[in-house]
Amino acid sequence: MKPITHVNARTVAEATAALGPKAQAVGGNTDLLGYLKAMVSPNSPEKLVNLKTIPGMAYIKEESNLLKIGALTTLTEIAESSLINSKYTVLAQAAHKVGTPQLRNQGTIAGNICQKIRCWYYRGDHNAFSCLRKNPQGLCYALTGDNRYHSIFGAVNGCVAVSPSDTAPALLALTASIVTSKRTIPAAEFFAASGEKTTVLADDEIVTEIQVPAPAAGTKSAYQKFALRKSIDFPIVGAAVVISASDARICLAGVHNLPRRVTAAEDAIKGKAINVANAEAAGAAAVTGANALPATQGPGNKYMLQIAKVMVKRAILACA
Repeated sequence: MKPITHVNARTVAEATAALGPKAQAVGGNTDLLGYLKAMVSPNSPEKLVNLKTIPGMAYIKEESNLLKIGALTTLTEIAESSLINSKYTVLAQAAHKVGTPQLRNQGTIAGNICQKIRCWYYRGDHNAFSCLRKNPQGLCYALTGDNRYHSIFGAVNGCVAVSPSDTAPALLALTASIVTSKRTIPAAEFFAASGEKTTVLADDEIVTEIQVPAPAAGTKSAYQKFALRKSIDFPIVGAAVVISASDARICLAGVHNLPRRVTAAEDAIKGKAINVANAEAAGAAAVTGANALPATQGPGNKYMLQIAKVMVKRAILACA
């Protein structure tokens, strides 16, 4: 690893003042540490700004009909919260399905939604592949390489790496907002695929809080995830579903560069009884517009279409 300056911020203002184009904010540090040790990118930060030394950034509370979660709240705390399990079930389930207990004990909600992509070409040790997310003149090697875990909904800025966050689609389905040191951003507008960035955060901006509006009475929600192993693995496909008497919101993880809201699936189940037939119809609609990448090396990713259908079906039935 190259030399890195480490700053313990005591306030949000101190943290943002220390940030910049060559700095990175860190909380649980479960994602960034591996990225740094493997020397994945020539653009890796020269300064780390520790947010864990800022008091009062880990909490779960309800105020003014909003669920408020501090940015440094751990995934374990979210998964085990009786409040979140009872009223915002999809988020508790998504947090519980992240990694191992050890990772959930350390990883934070802000870190989970801000993590870098997991594409093996992007993550190659010592910048083995100069992909276009790290180098504008680079290539998306997955387009003609092994793309078994890549986007079934096309590319963003030429890249087909997927969003790996389990909690991100849950927050979209719950119509959450991300509060930062500068502004409040609807979750649907928070994610991006621009260079190495996976969010719209500026270089000197940090997440401070997650806000989720209280769901309507009778709302049900669930998260279903398919991965090769029940622990550790990122989602091959994840499905977050929130259903009320008059509305439905369904969002997928692992299938596109950004968490993918599937409105055709929402329309297929909205206002209808939750049963096997309707859940299957919504699952089929969830892959409207999806296309598998060519299987030039490896098995390709056509199988993900069927998994997406099944995960949506199972998440809807879990709301019955």
